[in-house]
Amino acid sequence: MKKLPIALALCAAFVSANTMAEVRINGFASIVGGKALDDDATLYGYDDDISFKNESMFALQLSADLQEKLSATAQIVARGSDDFDAEFEWAYLTYEFSDELQVSAGKMRVPFYRYSDFLDVGYTYRWVRPPQSVYNLPFSTYEGLSLLHNTQLGDWDSTVQVIYGSFDGNIAVVSVNGDTELNDIAGINWTMSYDWFSARAAYFVADTTIAIENDTDAGVALNGLEQTLRAAGFVDQADDIAVNEDDGSFFALGFSIDYNDILFDAEYTEFEVENSALAKQTQYYTSVGYRMDEWIVHLTYENNDDKHDSNRYNALPAVPALNAGINQVLEGVRAKSNVYTIGTRYDFHPSAALKVDFSRFKDDISDTETDVVAVAVDLVF
Repeated sequence: MKKLPIALALCAAFVSANTMAEVRINGFASIVGGKALDDDATLYGYDDDISFKNESMFALQLSADLQEKLSATAQIVARGSDDFDAEFEWAYLTYEFSDELQVSAGKMRVPFYRYSDFLDVGYTYRWVRPPQSVYNLPFSTYEGLSLLHNTQLGDWDSTVQVIYGSFDGNIAVVSVNGDTELNDIAGINWTMSYDWFSARAAYFVADTTIAIENDTDAGVALNGLEQTLRAAGFVDQADDIAVNEDDGSFFALGFSIDYNDILFDAEYTEFEVENSALAKQTQYYTSVGYRMDEWIVHLTYENNDDKHDSNRYNALPAVPALNAGINQVLEGVRAKSNVYTIGTRYDFHPSAALKVDFSRFKDDISDTETDVVAVAVDLVF
């Protein structure tokens, strides 16, 4: 809980800034049970034993109006995957210049996706979990600044958010883990809405450094290959393997339809770290649903296709075995898969929903399939 001092300072502001401040406390929870239907297979953290811990969580959100257009927000989340140890997910201050323009500073959500702001609030979407082929970036928060502008463009509602900040933590990227620093994160997210239709686009960049660990086969292979190239005098090629202050970028497009009782969502994303061993990641999903009073049924298709530009590694024609070894290792850190999910949601209470999802994941590289079924109860209060 390395960000605890920030959150504690924010909570102190709740109390000390103004004893008459209006403090609001809200919460949400997800109780999720799941199981992989195949022996010796795992998906979304589930194996062939039923688990109610992996995706379950409880959270509280505190908001305080400090007056004079200043407010403070903190969100405390306890995840089953972390043994329900409570941590501060958000902790930031907001100043409203006007009804249309506001600035925030602190620890906040990165607006990568349509559901980024509600990523942990399962009650706000129809799936047990958002499509993981797209919603797969291993971090979701940053520390920095956010400028938000809301306005009307004709009959359309326009929301533009610009962010700047950094991230520091241990994350998993494709099949490698490592301490990661993202500096000078900068980007923009623009959403346009009109009646039953909304569309969004987002673009972010960051200076990316990942100290790849030797705790996976891919990590061992990449670190070993980098050392071999340096020892052989191929410094430029070794630098292309390492992820050290390389330019990372993220691009997203999406749109949503909620027309009568027909629901449709689609999002497309690209993630790339230039001049590194990480493959360029391209993902998308399409999801259609139908609402029947308190019930929703839905079908979702996801696709993930990573690609390497191997041409830049063909500079070793004099050492064909080493060149082949490079490409073989790079193939080990890419993914190619698709997922079909069919599910239903039942709103049995104004603040609670029951969900059941069945997902079939197909790994096109290993030519294997894994099925997972999950049941969730999502609450807001």
